[in-house]
Amino acid sequence: MSMRSDDGAIYAGRLSEGQTAASERVEVRLSERGVEIARAGAAAPLIWPYGALTAAAPLARTSEDVLLGYTYMPGVSLFVSDRDFVARLMRAAPQLGAAAQRWRWARPLLAIGAAIVVAVAMAWVLELSPARTIAGLMPDGVRQSLGRQVIQSMAGKRRLCDAPAGRAALDRLTQRLSAASGSDARFSVTVLDWNLLNAFAAPGEQIVLTRELIEQARSADEVAGVLAHEMGHGLELHPESSIVRVVGLNVAIELMLGGGSGTLANLGLLLTQLSYTRAAEREADAHALRILKNAAISPQGIVAFFRRIEGMEGGRDASAGLDLLRSHPATAERAKLAAGQPPYPSTPALSEADWLALRTICAPTAGLPKG
Repeated sequence: MSMRSDDGAIYAGRLSEGQTAASERVEVRLSERGVEIARAGAAAPLIWPYGALTAAAPLARTSEDVLLGYTYMPGVSLFVSDRDFVARLMRAAPQLGAAAQRWRWARPLLAIGAAIVVAVAMAWVLELSPARTIAGLMPDGVRQSLGRQVIQSMAGKRRLCDAPAGRAALDRLTQRLSAASGSDARFSVTVLDWNLLNAFAAPGEQIVLTRELIEQARSADEVAGVLAHEMGHGLELHPESSIVRVVGLNVAIELMLGGGSGTLANLGLLLTQLSYTRAAEREADAHALRILKNAAISPQGIVAFFRRIEGMEGGRDASAGLDLLRSHPATAERAKLAAGQPPYPSTPALSEADWLALRTICAPTAGLPKG
């Protein structure tokens, strides 16, 4: 529904910052400069030039609403439900129309399709892993978006552990290990209030730790070792490769084109049931030992952790230990490899205060049960 003013039609819209599900009411006008967005209490309206606009879906003559984005404000979106607004917008920004969108997507689609065919053919000839090859073709933005979908699926209704002091301590440890990875990757770690003893690498340099794992760890060095191991999986694109193997080539191509979200609704839960090959575990171990050495953190923490978890197999905590062993087979041979590393100068992964803070990162909030 539009209202009239002296300077043209004014339309009701909702502006979202993208950080939460909340949005605010705004007034929108189409001017010579672009889409003008008037926010309550703001001295001047936002101006989104027409040439920098994006639309969640191509606009057509029958479109009754539009979800707009602005290239220079990633994550921010504007929703307007008004057929007159859409019609006028299409005249001012024809690149948002269906015909223009189809051609814009056709060119990269052809290029990506050709690249995939060539890459898969070469992988087949050279006896490489087609799944790993396709995973390597995924743009960073696609991998990160995929990782967020996986974590959201994995989390379900479980509470996010984010106590401020614990979060700050974990961020310091993650940054220390990321900087020691020898790559440009900067990992992020999500902690879930989950009584499952495990850790998972998700696409896009993202990692999930569970409350149970932190509670079972006896030192920050043990947690650092687990994180370094998951970072190893991330550096080798093992999560992305597993997804390609699970969903198949067609859906993998769809993912690279920004689609496939419906197919991935339960993928996070599926990945919790998968296990890596021993070759993949060896690759992750090699990265973990290198990362720990570069970060000057002793590898004995991860040795102690995995030996203790293996010992649970025949003890009273067998069910907890097997959660981790099922997806991360921790053999005596792997523990022996880590224990046999030449000694080097090292410092604790975290200060005593930070370690205590990390152990309380899942401090329960009133009314929210543990998962």
